[in-house]
Order: sequence, then C-alpha cells, then structure tokens
Amino acid sequence: MKTDFKCPHCSNLLNAGPNIVFTSRNRKGKEGIIMLHPELGNYSVNRHPDFDVPNDEMLEFYCPYCKEQLKSEKNPYLAWIRMSDETGLEYDIHFSRIAGQHATYKITGKNVETFGEDAGEYLDDLK
Repeated sequence: MKTDFKCPHCSNLLNAGPNIVFTSRNRKGKEGIIMLHPELGNYSVNRHPDFDVPNDEMLEFYCPYCKEQLKSEKNPYLAWIRMSDETGLEYDIHFSRIAGQHATYKITGKNVETFGEDAGEYLDDLK
C-alpha cells in the first residue's frame, strides 16, 4: 500500500525513497538527519554514525522544509506527522521521541491504532 507522510505544519512530503526523513537534534545540541522506516511498527532507523543517539535519549524532530518542530500537542514525549494512504484517507501519526522506545499511534477521529511493545506508555493521552 502506498502511503505518504507529510509535515503537519507545511504539508510538504517527508518520505524519500524507502524512508521518512527528518532533521533531528540530540541532547548535546548536535543536529543530524534521521530516516525512519515508513511501515508503522517497523523501528528501523538510519542515520550517520557520527550522529550519536544512545537509547533512552529524547530527540527533537523537525521538518526538513519549514524547520518547524514536530512535537505532539497531545504529549511532549511524542512527535507528530500526518499520513495519507492510497485511498486518500488521512491519519495523524504520533511516535515516541525517545530512542529505542517502540510506541507509534495511528489516529483518525477517536480511533487509535497502536504499534510497538511500548505503545501502552502514552495511550491514555491520545484518547
């Protein structure tokens, strides 16, 4: 199924090739590119080896176009983007900003679909 991922601020597409592309900043203030797998629940990450991101570190995610921070308004530990599927349906996608934490949420209306073994962590904030 073809899906597109967009910035919720400027609506520019974030997927390039087989990845969703973000600019990011670690707790030391170093910036880098992070590429996430577009399949919800697949937690493969690509980044330059010099962009150090230890497990449990909270990252800041930004749109590479408009530079807006992609922090969720529902919970500060989550990032937020939009997804549209091949039928044109749109969803809000929230995912953990904490490296190594597997929690992703696909939201449409009041329906919340969860992905990842840590998804119970923030579920109450999304209902």
